[in-house]
Amino acid sequence: MNDSHYTLDKIDRKILSALRKDGRLTVAQLADLVGLSSSPCWTRVKRLENLNIIEGYTANINPKAIGINELFFIEITLERHDDDILQQFSEALAEMPEVVEAHLVTGDYDYLVKIAVKNAEHYERFLRKNLYSMKAVRHTRSIFALRSLKLANTADLLLIE
Repeated sequence: MNDSHYTLDKIDRKILSALRKDGRLTVAQLADLVGLSSSPCWTRVKRLENLNIIEGYTANINPKAIGINELFFIEITLERHDDDILQQFSEALAEMPEVVEAHLVTGDYDYLVKIAVKNAEHYERFLRKNLYSMKAVRHTRSIFALRSLKLANTADLLLIE
């Protein structure tokens, strides 16, 4: 089931908001929070999953608690822009554990990549072993994040109509 024209109603938005805050809710707990009985709530959750509106359930991990202390944004320009190069580069980025986000973008550079590393030495190692060793990369520019002011929270998307 994949209906790209599905419109979320108020109950769907409540379900998504509640699951975003706590993905471990039981159907009974979720139903209670959104004002439904368990069976219709379960049916709605399954529909949202089947429509790929809910793509999965994850745990949020505190990066600093596991020694990941620094964020960098890297603007990357490639030598060429043919389909093979773009595909190979995208696949390579997906395999790098330090890469937490990667976006093909418009403008002066081709990719905006967000990486998380332990420290400056880890960052330098990432650049030399990963990016600078790729023949497709023509130029990079890095930006160091001093402090995160707002982190991605897909629950905020529920406010956009």
